Amino acid sequence: MKNLLLLILILSTYSLVKAQPACCIKATDDFAALGNIKAFRMEHKAPLPFVYLSANGKDINYKLQDGTTAHAFEIKAEKETPYYVLVIHEWWGLNDFVKQESEKISDELGVNVLALDLYDNKIATTPDDAVKYMQSLNNERAINIVKGAYSYIGNTAKVFTLGWCFGGGWSLQTALMGGSQVKGCVMYYGMPEQDVNKLKTLQCDVIGFFAKKDQRITPEVVHEFEQNMDAAGKKVMVYEYDAQHAFANPSNPVFDKAARDDAYAKEIAFLKARMK
Repeated sequence: MKNLLLLILILSTYSLVKAQPACCIKATDDFAALGNIKAFRMEHKAPLPFVYLSANGKDINYKLQDGTTAHAFEIKAEKETPYYVLVIHEWWGLNDFVKQESEKISDELGVNVLALDLYDNKIATTPDDAVKYMQSLNNERAINIVKGAYSYIGNTAKVFTLGWCFGGGWSLQTALMGGSQVKGCVMYYGMPEQDVNKLKTLQCDVIGFFAKKDQRITPEVVHEFEQNMDAAGKKVMVYEYDAQHAFANPSNPVFDKAARDDAYAKEIAFLKARMK
């Protein structure tokens, strides 16, 4: 009887573990855990005052399968197009920097952009608040927001994903969730997915921009990501800059214009090459 009970316990535990990936993403959890490290928080200088008034974008709400709604910032292309860029914000939240970048990309490529709000209308202006919002994020809620975005834009949309920092990791997770709809993934200094089996399900190329002086998403982490992508049979293009984490954000005190301009040019070329 004891052996039977032990077997039932093992099988139950195994079933629970198998069920966890639907709401548990180790890569994003690992990044959130970095918020407990003082040195990591200090890498994120409080953003400089930055206000952006959009010409074409608007805040919207869309419905999720669980009956709730999610917030996003949407820019519709001037001419009808099936292309969408799903943008995921930094750990600060969906602030004016993200809205500016979203509109810039829409204007440059003539695509629709939907900037997702994984924080549900909360925006941090200090590292302490950013840590609080990031660590209080429920992965199941975030996954529902992403899935809801795919439902909102429809299954005929051709999708790119893009994100920075916290959003860099979520850009890759969003691409993994999108399957064959996704045509390319752009990630800036975000935590890579480490599970090779999960990476095998990716159906697009990835371009990643990283900082050599990053104390957490280090060159070693980036190199391991390259190896994992190779093992998964997937293509990733990695560019590393002699800069600090968050170098691409003009409202960040460590902004590196030369690195940002080079990365942005490569980002746009990557997206254009995958628009048929």
